[in-house]
Amino acid sequence: MKLTTLIASAVASALCLSPLAQGQENQKVVPKLSLDLNEVTVSGLSSGGYMATQFHLAHSDWVRGVGVLAGGPYYCAQGDITTALAQCVNKVDGEIDVNGLSAQAATYASEGKLADMSNLKDAKVWLFHGTRDNRVIREVSDLLFEQYKSWTDTQNIKYVNDKPIAHVFPTQHNGTECTSSQSPYIGNCGYDAAGDMLTHLVSDLTPPDDTLSGQLYVLNQTAIAGSNAKTLASEGFVYVPKSCAEGERCRAHISFHGCNQYADAVGDAYTTQTGLNAWADDNNMVVLYPQTKKSLFMPLNPQGCWDWWGYSSPDYANREGDQIKAVEALLSSLNTASTQNTEETTGE
Repeated sequence: MKLTTLIASAVASALCLSPLAQGQENQKVVPKLSLDLNEVTVSGLSSGGYMATQFHLAHSDWVRGVGVLAGGPYYCAQGDITTALAQCVNKVDGEIDVNGLSAQAATYASEGKLADMSNLKDAKVWLFHGTRDNRVIREVSDLLFEQYKSWTDTQNIKYVNDKPIAHVFPTQHNGTECTSSQSPYIGNCGYDAAGDMLTHLVSDLTPPDDTLSGQLYVLNQTAIAGSNAKTLASEGFVYVPKSCAEGERCRAHISFHGCNQYADAVGDAYTTQTGLNAWADDNNMVVLYPQTKKSLFMPLNPQGCWDWWGYSSPDYANREGDQIKAVEALLSSLNTASTQNTEETTGE
């Protein structure tokens, strides 16, 4: 994974402890971390699921696994919000040319805008769609499954599509009514989606215990990623287990929230209630939670979605896209975290 000048300069940016932090230690900055950035996994819900797939294809040379909840095929919107709404969410007007969408991925790869598509052959892929989800319908998620089957060994793909769950991130006991698609889109479903996903993506994980050792820290996304973060919130988050803070070599997982699930909309619900932190805590895994923001005009993104239709840049779906470059910068900055900056976030 290459460090650009932008990423290198992020070493001097502010990395602060969140007022929502878990644990008792009153640290002000992200500890210096040692991360294995050649074995990264990513996941996301809804628009975050679309972004997880885009990020996976952009960097499949070092992103080894992807989990997508309620997402559709790569490049479904084809850079057009009208197409996004007509074919890629809660309805499918006309046939979606999934072969054409996959051909665009191949074209981007030939141009160096995606990693070599052959990397996907050995990737681990976990897909989820709830039978009560009417925000992103089954037909849309099925097409992502068909795409990955054309790229990846089928034994490496797990598609969970038989549970009566709405448009939520399902958990064992956190969140709201499981069969209702309502904020914060975390569902109390008696089903540990985070664990099911991570144990498929990463081998030899230890089931979590009842106590978290780590803390949730704030990242200054603007300082780290510069102009590439212009459509993101000023702050993102990272969960750091105690073992990682104390110098253990750790894995990294990136989790992309869904629409209306960014921190300004749901507080710490997504960054603390999905179950990802519990699994990360006992398995030497840092979890990065980049954050978007809503925008009512130029660009139009009133629900704070990740860009899967082109509002941030024409290259939104490949490694030249602003948001993908910004998240790469955030991840890389963690591996060279500086203790020089001691500004503590006070919160609202």
